[in-house]
Amino acid sequence: MTDDAQARIAEVVKANPVVLFMKGTPLFPQCGFSSRATAILQHLNVAFESVDVLQDQGIRQGIKAYSDWPTIPQLYVNGEFIGGSDIMMEMYESGELAQLFEGADVSR
Repeated sequence: MTDDAQARIAEVVKANPVVLFMKGTPLFPQCGFSSRATAILQHLNVAFESVDVLQDQGIRQGIKAYSDWPTIPQLYVNGEFIGGSDIMMEMYESGELAQLFEGADVSR
């Protein structure tokens, strides 16, 4: 993995309050987990930046090292790695994800 990919990932994470690294786009997710993650954020009415890891192999591999997390999608809120699709679902069902977004100015 290149330092360039790490720098680009760090820049996106720092520049956006909510970032979802995913396969595909919010309109056309390319896997079920990315689709579920997108649906959760949209249901919570959260404005988020998305990064399609399928468009850039450096980002696709780099994000796994950046977070030390092996799977995609990956959610970041205010620069902090939250988790993947399963963790998002658990947090959504418990209400914890909604609470996380309440304090931040992230509604669309």
